[in-house]
Amino acid sequence: MCGIVGLHLKNPGLQPRLGEPLTQMLEAMTTRGPDSAGIAVYADRDPAPAAQGQEQGQELRYSLRSNETIDWDLLAKRIAAETGRDVRVEPLGSDSAVFVSPAGEASVLAAVRRVAPQVTVPGFGRSMVVVKDVGAPAAICARYGIPGWGGYQGIGHTRMATESAVTTAHSHPFAPAADLALVHNGSFSNYATIRGRLARQGIRCDTDNDSEVAARLVAARMAEGADLEEGLRTVLKEMDGFFTLLVTTRTQFAVVRDSFACKPAVIAETPDYVAMASEYHALAGLPGITRARVFEPMPEEIHVWTR
Repeated sequence: MCGIVGLHLKNPGLQPRLGEPLTQMLEAMTTRGPDSAGIAVYADRDPAPAAQGQEQGQELRYSLRSNETIDWDLLAKRIAAETGRDVRVEPLGSDSAVFVSPAGEASVLAAVRRVAPQVTVPGFGRSMVVVKDVGAPAAICARYGIPGWGGYQGIGHTRMATESAVTTAHSHPFAPAADLALVHNGSFSNYATIRGRLARQGIRCDTDNDSEVAARLVAARMAEGADLEEGLRTVLKEMDGFFTLLVTTRTQFAVVRDSFACKPAVIAETPDYVAMASEYHALAGLPGITRARVFEPMPEEIHVWTR
């Protein structure tokens, strides 16, 4: 049993305070998952400053985490030397930071693995920052200052481990591609088979978590040119189990349940936002919730909102 939440803002005026209601929603799900928690937050970013005579570029943000003490400034200098790219550090805490660098994720990710194998990259992208940790959601959100974060979209997960270990690496969201994040409540029975097939295609999983396999499968389909909805239909077609998935990209927010709709999901929509949670009480404190259209997604019904 796990808890998932998500908030997709339609009203730009609400963006400076995204983190506050997202934190409250996640805390409301604590009883469904006290082991670990994570959040992916999307915010509009300014383009990278242009060098003289060049056009403005787009920076990527790499969310980094380590269980060991890391000098993030020193590591950024080493990554910059390895890649020949500027790297700027935005500290999140002693164990986490965001590295900001011009586009070119393959070289940066490879450099991190080579230079600092003890450091993990929970997510990266133009808009997305990912924070994951072990412990209660309230403590994790307070530790990283999530209530003060702004943005236009965010998802969160509280985990009760059933298929794999309680570690930060095994916690959600899983973010296998730029600005793609997935949170999952439920379990997949054939994930080992799918993971083996992905491995033969050269797609490696970092954990033995069944949810990561679903995330990798969606990312693989999208890398082939499929859109998010097609990626989720592939999960419905190929993966067996009972599940609710909340999946986001830089522009989209999507919810799907399995063919029996065994795992709970509630959606509330107003002119200002779309909110989703495993249980209604996580939505009860949102502004305008009494006037919202509230519903439960039907089995295999994919709901997608695009900004």
